[in-house]
Amino acid sequence: MPNEFLNEYEPLLIKEIRDTPRLKFPNKSLLLAACAACIGGTFQYGYNVSVINAPTEYVQTFINQTWRERYQADISEHVLTLCWSTIVSIFTIGGLIGASIGGTLSVKLGRKGTLLTNNIFALLAALLMGISYSVGVFELLIIGRLVCGINAGIGICVQPLYLGEIAPTALRGAMGMFTSIFITGGILTGQVIGLRELLGGEEYWPILLSTTCIPAILQLAILPWFPESPRYLLIDKGDNERCKKALKQLHGVADCDGEWDDIEKEKNNLLGFEAMKPWDLFADRSVRWQLLSIILLGAAQQLNGINAIYFYADYVFKRSGIPSEKIPYVTVGTGACECLTALTCGMLIECLGRKILITGGYTLMSICCILFTLTLTFQDASPVVPYLSMACVFAFILSFGLGPGGVTNILTTELFTQNARPAAYMIAGSVNWLSFFFVGLVFPFMVIGLQQYCFMFFLVICFMVATYIFCVIPETKNKTFLEIQTEFKSSSNGKAVSVDGAGANLLSTSI
Repeated sequence: MPNEFLNEYEPLLIKEIRDTPRLKFPNKSLLLAACAACIGGTFQYGYNVSVINAPTEYVQTFINQTWRERYQADISEHVLTLCWSTIVSIFTIGGLIGASIGGTLSVKLGRKGTLLTNNIFALLAALLMGISYSVGVFELLIIGRLVCGINAGIGICVQPLYLGEIAPTALRGAMGMFTSIFITGGILTGQVIGLRELLGGEEYWPILLSTTCIPAILQLAILPWFPESPRYLLIDKGDNERCKKALKQLHGVADCDGEWDDIEKEKNNLLGFEAMKPWDLFADRSVRWQLLSIILLGAAQQLNGINAIYFYADYVFKRSGIPSEKIPYVTVGTGACECLTALTCGMLIECLGRKILITGGYTLMSICCILFTLTLTFQDASPVVPYLSMACVFAFILSFGLGPGGVTNILTTELFTQNARPAAYMIAGSVNWLSFFFVGLVFPFMVIGLQQYCFMFFLVICFMVATYIFCVIPETKNKTFLEIQTEFKSSSNGKAVSVDGAGANLLSTSI
């Protein structure tokens, strides 16, 4: 009897064993394709965010010298501050422009084609900023930073899209973490290159700002050797042969059949549907929860207090007794800390899943907000308190990198199907850049008005986002795009029944 029972259910047992997720590693071609996409994509974003900090004093001196040559008078302090803040903040305006056109370009030119074309902006920006000093026109720095922002906006929109579409389902989370790893790697590289011992000296700042051309040149040399997104080739272009060839190159001959079946199912499900525009997403009630989720997560990624932590870092380090000339090296330590957590998150995401990491990250950030407020309030209570504040700085950065910093872009890829994904990235990117601009504009006034208690505002943001994720967003690990969409639809129907039948809270249904 036991043997008959075993024989009867043997196919089911074998199927169950086969369906159990196994630890997989990307093959060399897939790994190199991801690196080639990232080096000219989100790496540029991180690099250009951090590299502008090192030459602050020298650029302001250059602006004053140029002004004096033109008008035979020193520039006023207010106008100098306005010029410098414009150079820094116009990067976000460029990012918003890039995010608003990135999705459209990815449909017209393809994911890979858009990334390659995007390097034109990086090379132009490097040229403008590099020659600004020699020609004595500081306005070229403003234009160059604007063009840098356009490059970063397109890159941060299209590169995660490319990674999410070339990755097999079992590796989609780990591959998506390349976005966060290269952003933090770009920030760290900008901090290191900006040290005085390298290109941080007064005579080198034009060269420092023009180094944004190096990642662009690397991508132009490497990425053409790798294929376009297989999903784009089959679903958007209907090119079966190129899709199969791309799958074989990226996944190997043994694993390409399963991915082909998955892409074909999604194509059949989307027959008759064209690529959606952002306004189509707002009008489509079937994706309202996905859309609300990416808008909230995109805004929270900038409004969660990570920028405030970096703003306060110098103050905390000085109070801890670190000499002013040594603070840039400690700042490099914060960049290395964030880069390390991005790598850690990349290794954990396929084991723990997206939901645990991002919910846990925001929860830990909420706790850090409370502790940081207390340590800043009682800085003079004991010589130990400044060191506790410094520990809070690193703990907050670790918590951000553990989940919110990396998982947010992955969820934007996973919550939408092929025809809606570019529009979703345009909306998420626009929200992210607008929030970035809002923080840069409003945060200094928040600090003046609330001082250390501004972290109570960030506490509320982090706690509310953690609660929303826990209640609304499903776990997407090891699920196809169609399975995730189906789960959202069934969950939305459950919410509607709950609200209509019992008047329950709309967010009370856990998915």
